[in-house]
Amino acid sequence: MTATAAGPRTTAAGPLTTAAPRIGCTAPVSARDGAPATAVRLAVAHLRALGCGTEHGRSGAFTAHYGPVRARCEVSWAGPVDLPLTSEADVQAACGLTQVHGRRYGAPTPLGVDYASCVAGALAATGTLAALAAGPADDGGEIRVTTSVAQAALLSVGQYLAAATAADDWPERHAPGGPPFAAADGVRFELETLDPEAWRGFWSALGVDRADAARGWLPFQQRYATAVCPLPPALHEAVARLPFPELGRLADAIGVDLTPVAAGPPPWADGDERPWRLRPTGPPAAPQAAPGTGAPLDGVTVVEVCRRVQGPLAGHLLRLLGARVVRVEPPGGDPMRGMPPMAGGTSARFTALNDGKETVEADLTTASGRAAVRELLAGAEVFLHSLAPGKDRRSGLDADTLTAHRPGLVHAAASGWGDERGSRPPVGTDFPVQAWTGLAALVTPPGLPPTPSLLTLTDVLGGVICAEGAVAGLLAARRTGRGQAVTSSLLSAARLLCGPRFRSAPARTTVPDRADLTDLAADPRLAPALDRDLCARAANPWEFHR
Repeated sequence: MTATAAGPRTTAAGPLTTAAPRIGCTAPVSARDGAPATAVRLAVAHLRALGCGTEHGRSGAFTAHYGPVRARCEVSWAGPVDLPLTSEADVQAACGLTQVHGRRYGAPTPLGVDYASCVAGALAATGTLAALAAGPADDGGEIRVTTSVAQAALLSVGQYLAAATAADDWPERHAPGGPPFAAADGVRFELETLDPEAWRGFWSALGVDRADAARGWLPFQQRYATAVCPLPPALHEAVARLPFPELGRLADAIGVDLTPVAAGPPPWADGDERPWRLRPTGPPAAPQAAPGTGAPLDGVTVVEVCRRVQGPLAGHLLRLLGARVVRVEPPGGDPMRGMPPMAGGTSARFTALNDGKETVEADLTTASGRAAVRELLAGAEVFLHSLAPGKDRRSGLDADTLTAHRPGLVHAAASGWGDERGSRPPVGTDFPVQAWTGLAALVTPPGLPPTPSLLTLTDVLGGVICAEGAVAGLLAARRTGRGQAVTSSLLSAARLLCGPRFRSAPARTTVPDRADLTDLAADPRLAPALDRDLCARAANPWEFHR
């Protein structure tokens, strides 16, 4: 190692459930006129799922308590942003969501769901749980937590904002178009592979010129970072010559995953909204008291083994809550560090997700690398990972194995599909998950066929949900002495967003759409919600007052 600077199963027939411990909260809530009711109600629903009781009042905030510890969370539309934001539509337009989502359509385009409100609700629940885990306020009163829908939106476009404002002359072109593809029988589908050889082999088998396949690989691979994916027309023309079943057989033989785009979310999307599961694990240990001073997670060490967006964003949020985050990368470092544009020698996008973390390098394919991770975990309270399905168990890094030797550890696993699609699921990334769940149909502009957004909707929401589950597990571990196995997925994030409370009706905005993220970053009215250091990115979305 080198140093550098199960609860019940989820099924298609039923909602996600959890075996979470009851943590004894009470959360009065209502939304006054003008308050972001959807965000507040989601936060309270999540707290109730963890054992909170609720009652209605006349405030747009909610209060939660555990024993002598009380926390009051206030959620507003604008927070520190000095703009007259009074709706989801306003926030999407002012804070860059319509700009990034609209890149594939050639113009700013609103999402068909209350996405920023959903992210804000999960942030509100996370901040409240962190406050409860921190211990009593200095004067014995309530700990006050604030966040906003605008801050949630800025967090959601964080990597795009960092790329747009990096001091680098790397050109970023936002050409319309991209997947999904359409087969000869009319089936629209997402294609996914992380392997350039599989990509090349699939298109070669369809008779596509090698140069066209090569030109398509880079925009396809980078669509998660750019929100655009212009492909050579020859690729669309090739798949349009064969029916979907024949394309599927070819993809299976080569190792490429095809996911049909659903026409809309199925009935179970209207049910339970719990996007995580908690399970006590390991022998009991002496319950740990929180430090009670500083940031809510001061004194907590998190070991992170994650790539791409979902897991690193969860670790980023835990760091913003005060935790020390030690990120484990493969020998030579995460390849994403070199993805342009650059900000001070490191990818601006990578910086937006990983700034402030400590880094070690370890090869998890070796016994010594796995031993190095276990050594780090001996002094940690949280293990956060996004390892492929079953890899944690094969590596001896699963929850039951680790908590047998480290009682009280919170084991937080972020995945694509959870355990729903079998032991060998397809590659679980954002756009196939949008297609599979029907979320794509909800975010598509009226009159167009269902099309996943190229804004990483489930990656960002999935990261926030993973952080929320990790903090809930930390609170439970501190109160009970038992380790906690916490699981969440992009699939559970998508299903949460498919719920009826997040389905937007068309609305006029009182603020103009952002045509460019550099304009957003230069607007002094948004400056209090942004950090600047070589590139712009969202500032801490919470404030805590003890």
